[in-house]
Amino acid sequence: MSAIGDLTPLPREFQSALTELRQAKCRGEIRLDEIPAPSRLAPFAVALGAEVFQAGPHRMPVHGPAMAASAGNEPEELATGRFILLHDPNGSDLWDGTFRIVTYIRAQLEPEMGNDSLLGSVAWTWLVEALQNHGADYGSAGGTATRILSESYGTLTDRPDSIDIELRASWTPDSSMVRNHLEAWADMVCTFAGLPPLPDGVTSLPNRRRN
Repeated sequence: MSAIGDLTPLPREFQSALTELRQAKCRGEIRLDEIPAPSRLAPFAVALGAEVFQAGPHRMPVHGPAMAASAGNEPEELATGRFILLHDPNGSDLWDGTFRIVTYIRAQLEPEMGNDSLLGSVAWTWLVEALQNHGADYGSAGGTATRILSESYGTLTDRPDSIDIELRASWTPDSSMVRNHLEAWADMVCTFAGLPPLPDGVTSLPNRRRN
């Protein structure tokens, strides 16, 4: 994760939260970088972008799209995401607190999984279980899971159809101690990418894309 900017002019609670984010220990397969934060959602905000790429030959996943893609020379992007921490010192009735975490994850699946009616509920269950497994207490959680079918025509006819899963979610952490929230989310991005191992009790999304 890249360095988060100068803490001096920020509220003490938000400074504490940024320190927590800096101390998060995430899996080595995920790359986290600070990206521009939205300016209209809260007085204070920080945003992180995440990318998970195909593992190298000595770190090949045992399931997921990286297995079939391992023969290629260029690393393949398996999943992307955004983690945004919002802070309003005056609190928000909608958040039921002074902090709000807003997240997004996208990964590509096998086309035949697009009609799986349980796919969205599995993605949401993974989020809940990931937060629980990391001891990240929260409230007022909500989100949507979307399946996106991409079909190609004309000069792109030879390109195979693809199905993407998108999970958009937000929740209110119970304090500025948000390190475990970021760690839980980062693990979830890796799971969307098909990277093992999974913590005990965590449900895996079925059958990632294979090229």
